[in-house]
Amino acid sequence: QVQLVESGGGLVQAGGSLRLSCAASERTFSSYDTAWFRQAPGKEREFVVAINWSGDSTYYTNSVKGRFTISRDSAKNTVYLQMNSLKPEDTAVYYCAARRGGWNSQYQYDWNYWGRGTQVSVSS
Repeated sequence: QVQLVESGGGLVQAGGSLRLSCAASERTFSSYDTAWFRQAPGKEREFVVAINWSGDSTYYTNSVKGRFTISRDSAKNTVYLQMNSLKPEDTAVYYCAARRGGWNSQYQYDWNYWGRGTQVSVSS
């Protein structure tokens, strides 16, 4: 059972940056594909980005391409999401998710393990 804990959220002005972290309890986390989803108030949870277990493949939703970067540090059992040029529409709770196999699925129900989320708020 993989436990995921997100951190790094906060309040930032438009154009600013934040780095989110997703720390896993399992040493085998390096064998899990990982994704970030987000959910804004009154909206469904949506896919943001995914990275495969080895870190050599990534997939971004169009709205964050060129602004967000996902990476992983297997030695620290941690996945990061660097968010630059933030916009008010990026405001949401950001969730980390993990699974084995099918690393680039945008369908939230394909992902087996979830963190509790971290709030990101971007003011205009």
